[in-house]
Amino acid sequence: MTTKTLCQWKCFSVEQSSHTLPDGREIEFTTVIHPGAVIIVPIDEAGNLIMLNQYRPAIKDWILEFPAGTLESNEDILGCAQRELAEETQLSARHWHNLGELFPVPGFCDEVQYLFLATQLKPCQAQCDDDEVIEVVKMTPAEFLSKVAENEIKDAKTLAAFLKLQSMGLLPTTA
Repeated sequence: MTTKTLCQWKCFSVEQSSHTLPDGREIEFTTVIHPGAVIIVPIDEAGNLIMLNQYRPAIKDWILEFPAGTLESNEDILGCAQRELAEETQLSARHWHNLGELFPVPGFCDEVQYLFLATQLKPCQAQCDDDEVIEVVKMTPAEFLSKVAENEIKDAKTLAAFLKLQSMGLLPTTA
């Protein structure tokens, strides 16, 4: 198998390689190589979801999403989740629950997103990345679902993380 790097930017690259399909055919395939990411669903003691209203330059708009971020070189997955929660919300969590993994765009990217539930939150201090513009927003699960129905929450990783939490029976019932 031969691999050629077509583009390298920060921690991402685009690579073209020869690949043998399960039926034996040989193809050339281009893949975005991604170090992986974390998505955190923080829930406070009142049962509120802690979300971000974040400006995303790629879409030139604000989106409602759960805290998330890209793994740094050789970074521990849980450590990345803890760092991102602190940087983006100024919160730390005493309890972490692994919710599994997502493949956001497996048609052309090898990214794996690792999902976590974070509870028993407390304030902390951390520095946001230079390119982030973030407002922290609290909402109940019912408000979240209403915003989904009104097309106000469109972020796929956020929708998938909520569904995962809901299907595992981990959403607060008192909020």
